[in-house]
Amino acid sequence: MARAYAARGKSLALCARRLDRLQALADELEPTAATVAVAPLDVTDTDAVAAVFADLDAQLGGLDRVIVNAGLGKGAPLGTGKPHANLATATTNFIGALAQAEAALALFRERGAGHLVLVSSMSAVHGLPKAQAAYSASKAGVSALGQGLAVEFARSPITISVVLPGYIATDINAGVTTTMMTDYDTGVAAMVEAIDSERERVVVPTWPWAVVDKALRFLPEPVVRRLI
Repeated sequence: MARAYAARGKSLALCARRLDRLQALADELEPTAATVAVAPLDVTDTDAVAAVFADLDAQLGGLDRVIVNAGLGKGAPLGTGKPHANLATATTNFIGALAQAEAALALFRERGAGHLVLVSSMSAVHGLPKAQAAYSASKAGVSALGQGLAVEFARSPITISVVLPGYIATDINAGVTTTMMTDYDTGVAAMVEAIDSERERVVVPTWPWAVVDKALRFLPEPVVRRLI
């Protein structure tokens, strides 16, 4: 997504845990992006989030869109002796997202405008079993947060979007075998298009995930359980 936005000449603020990888990406993007600012950030360090956002906001002369995209998926079936995996997943995916939403909206409220994008997951639509239980619960929390914020800011210049991706061939899905995997380039293009639409809730890519979305939400529970 950073490459896609840089190709349009946008200014970018990039945050992640590994500064070396951020800097390498910034170096790659600088010929096309207007400006690229980077900062190391672990979103589970909730005290650091607001400070980093404020610093990047100042460097770029104001952030007009924040994409909350940090995610972890290393859960285990509950009660099998690996609570650390589920707690880490929930902390990164929900508490980290909440901290970022707080920081972004503090800036947007002061400025009176902005676009907050919360990247949820198709796993938020229906609770999943076994190793995915904590992950799907954390992403359901992200979706609910976005839904509530969308209601709150419905009549304001601040826009809230929740994006729900299906399987896209990125690092988090390495090792997942499914015929429903979307290739990297197609998935990125779908994500960028969804974000740019500024719609309140977007499932990506549309095919086949719009159908899956409706199935998970509206089919009888016994049928849904056979699907997942």
